[in-house]
Amino acid sequence: MKKVDIGLWGLAVMGENLVLNMESKGFTVAVYNRTAEKTARFAQGRAKDKNIIPAYEVKDFIASLERPRKVMIMVKAGRPVDEVIDQLLPFLERGDIIIDGGNSHFPDTIRRTRQVEEKGLLYIGTGVSGGEEGALLGPSIMPGGSPAAWPAVKPIFQKIAAHTPDGRPCCDWVGENGAGHFVKMVHNGIEYGDMQMICETYHLMREGLGLTNPQMHQAFADWNRGPLDSYLIEITRDILAYYDEQGRAVIDLILDTAGQKGTGKWTAIAALDLGQPLTLIGEAVFARCLSALKEERVHASKILIGPSAHFKGDTKSFVNDLQQALYAAKIVSYAQGYQLMRAAAREYGWNLNYGGVALMWRGGCIIRSVFLGKIKEAFDRNPALENLLLDPFFRGAVETAQSAWRRVVMTAVELGIPLPTISAALAFYDGYRHQRLPANLLQAQRDYFGAHTYERVDRPRGEFFHTNWTGRGGDTSASTYTV
Repeated sequence: MKKVDIGLWGLAVMGENLVLNMESKGFTVAVYNRTAEKTARFAQGRAKDKNIIPAYEVKDFIASLERPRKVMIMVKAGRPVDEVIDQLLPFLERGDIIIDGGNSHFPDTIRRTRQVEEKGLLYIGTGVSGGEEGALLGPSIMPGGSPAAWPAVKPIFQKIAAHTPDGRPCCDWVGENGAGHFVKMVHNGIEYGDMQMICETYHLMREGLGLTNPQMHQAFADWNRGPLDSYLIEITRDILAYYDEQGRAVIDLILDTAGQKGTGKWTAIAALDLGQPLTLIGEAVFARCLSALKEERVHASKILIGPSAHFKGDTKSFVNDLQQALYAAKIVSYAQGYQLMRAAAREYGWNLNYGGVALMWRGGCIIRSVFLGKIKEAFDRNPALENLLLDPFFRGAVETAQSAWRRVVMTAVELGIPLPTISAALAFYDGYRHQRLPANLLQAQRDYFGAHTYERVDRPRGEFFHTNWTGRGGDTSASTYTV
């Protein structure tokens, strides 16, 4: 009997669709699920008459696989992944490969890679983005882990992945141990930012300009034919034109409280741990938290007052300004995300291909856009690029958009409409372009109350000084360190 190309454990929506994707590309797939009923239902339903082999015992599942055995786990992140690994290990042999395709936190993937490699096996932690449709038709796939595992899975992953218009797969090796899941986490954080920026734009259009849903639909449709061409702009266009059976706009029926599964929060925490100013994504996470305070906001709306101004300018011109502001803020968001990946690569010893990451996000995933092709070109021009804002294309784009961006933020402030991410992006841009910031005063304050010391502009970096500001503090200073 011919051995099976790959096995997949976990037949929820993503798992089922990935199996069908693999089979449609010519691979034979063994499937296993913790509950046998789900395996049987899949085998007799969507998998019927296909090269998909159901297994009802772990040993039979593993025995059906071609060496080196490749087992992909598609279960809930956290303890369930560890439990599946523990069940697999007794049946696997040296050189076999375990693949975690879920949304695992990258420190867990670092730990699991070490654990599995110590037993002579190989491990891959891979981000898979694109939702159920992407899993079925071609997702963005971001694998990292044991480098020796990549040649064995590369033909499968690159064949089932989405492809760019010029035929390149949206999948390549990311880096060692947790690199794949880290890049997927940053993808999800950027997704948070993109979605929140679009929502702020919608809010300003609706509440500030008084635009109708059809008018906003048309604006997003126009934007989707330009530099903002992307999946999220496209679906926003479609959402604004969707009506139920009674002719009601569904967008107007949805409660304004947002959920989250934690990957945006992980991204913000990683930025804090690595000392990176990921301000836009942080604000996007907090915006969801603020939205969840629905009852408090309803109560506060009856007590707290804001400006009573009304927009008096040219609406068509301001909609064009909004497009420019959204584009400029988007550039900052991606610049911050790439800063975070660069810092993580230094911290964890990863060799990340930054242009390759943009290529992986070019198709299949939620943040797919024309814009990502420009990021790939930027890193092709300069693989050591410190920040996207310093690339000639993006620098020029922000310079062109800057006046409109500032008008949008000022108008929103005057109208009392919050733009937490778009305004945070502008604040970052202004901070990043300043040679001197007021942190000298901050260091003086820290030294005044805690003897934390400071560096001087007239002395070499790395020398630290303390001033006895009150005359009572003495010459003893605290030790110098940065958490």
